[in-house]
Amino acid sequence: MEPPDRHHKLAYAARISQRLSGPSEAITGFLDLIFVEVQNSGPTDALEDLEKVRTAAARLARMISNLTNDPRDIASDADLQVRLRHDLRSPINAIIGYSEMIAEDFADDLAPSTLQDLNVILQEARRLTLRIDEVVDGALSDDSEEDVVNDGLIAESLERSINAANPDKNALTGHILVIDDEAPNREILKRQLERRGHTVKAVGSAAETFSAMQEEQFDLVLLDILMPQVNGIQVLEHIKSDGALRETPVVMVSGLKETGAIARCISIGAEDYLPKPIDPVLLHARVDACLERKRWRAREIAFNEEIKYEKDRADTLLLSMLPAPVILRLNNGETHIADRFEGATIVFADIVDFTPLVARIDASALVRELSSVFTAFDELALHHDIEKIKTIGDAYMAASGIPAKRPDHAEIAVDFARSMIRRMGDSSVSQAGLQIRVGVHSGPVIAGLIGRTRSVYDVWGETVNLASRLESSGQAGKIHISDATRRSIGRHVAACQAHQHSVKGIGPITSYFID
Repeated sequence: MEPPDRHHKLAYAARISQRLSGPSEAITGFLDLIFVEVQNSGPTDALEDLEKVRTAAARLARMISNLTNDPRDIASDADLQVRLRHDLRSPINAIIGYSEMIAEDFADDLAPSTLQDLNVILQEARRLTLRIDEVVDGALSDDSEEDVVNDGLIAESLERSINAANPDKNALTGHILVIDDEAPNREILKRQLERRGHTVKAVGSAAETFSAMQEEQFDLVLLDILMPQVNGIQVLEHIKSDGALRETPVVMVSGLKETGAIARCISIGAEDYLPKPIDPVLLHARVDACLERKRWRAREIAFNEEIKYEKDRADTLLLSMLPAPVILRLNNGETHIADRFEGATIVFADIVDFTPLVARIDASALVRELSSVFTAFDELALHHDIEKIKTIGDAYMAASGIPAKRPDHAEIAVDFARSMIRRMGDSSVSQAGLQIRVGVHSGPVIAGLIGRTRSVYDVWGETVNLASRLESSGQAGKIHISDATRRSIGRHVAACQAHQHSVKGIGPITSYFID
């Protein structure tokens, strides 16, 4: 169980961090910008005083950090008043004094942008002086009801988020979204990133964040943790729960010394964490690392999509060669696939007078004719849900009732045969006016996969042999079915013509011609 004043101390630390750290970080950030500009453009004589300002700014940042390092270490109000009112004055005064001297002594030599940045530093230093009085007076006795409520809400919101359940490289540039409720912090980050060639958009609230991310696509988000109303952890949760946004990398930024908050952000999905005040070297290193990871992630996604595309192509090709249930069994690890089917129907179709046609027709025209006929048969097989087995020269073989068993296999096979004959009357299928004869027989078969190279799914048995014999003894434009097939389709068959004859290897049989 936490001490009863834990929540109060967290709220107190949050208030100090927000009211004092912001101006201090702005001073440090603008100083870094000025140093780069003066080193590049001069005057170099100003660097000595700038170094003194930097030393004072670093001291100020350390002192503010020590005040809020751990809310449990905050001393009495009286001691804190001394540390705030007196100890912080010295570095602030040094910052103001040296900055004013630089602005006065080098007014004619400094670039206009540098003078403007110096004015920002002076404004933030004076703003910090006022903030110290506000914090101390509010901490001792004059907290307004509104301040107490607002600070309490921020702390409670942050506490809930922390304790909630877990739900070429140097040339890399990106489109970056910066989120911070302090305008100077946004400006510093924006300018530092733009100097590296990045395109930057800066916003100051959760509402602006969500609006920007709906309108634009960003390569990286820099998100401040400690914000009023909706804190950064809640914004991060929203981003990572949105399917369209979750892949966007997020780096959390905060001066809050709460390990739990950092761990919470990482567990939600933040890429990294940057402490305030932000070191420009560390900033660029982590931004580059995040953009590099995003680039590799994009490559991974592209490769996966390409692999899926190629796999789909391979599956489509395999489906044109083997039945889908057989492919599934192969994918599940079966190496020998063979089944006995007690009820199946075999269909053989053969082109009438094909051999004389071969002797008088051009080779390419012959292949086109066969391709047109067999492609039409393939489409009919798909439509009737019948399994094509193979083509043998000018013969087409199909089976119904395999590899998936079905009680109406004979009816489906005869319907398929009728469609084949009707389709041959279409001049777009056979320009040479070819005709076919069809043989159909029903009975038991064995079906299986054979071969290692160009594997085929084939069927065997007396049922296959008799279906082939019925086709060869059939008539052009008619379907020749066995008595077994006639009995299987029963009342579904139209009037048929009985035919008594002897079949080689089988003996005398009764078969039937149907239209």
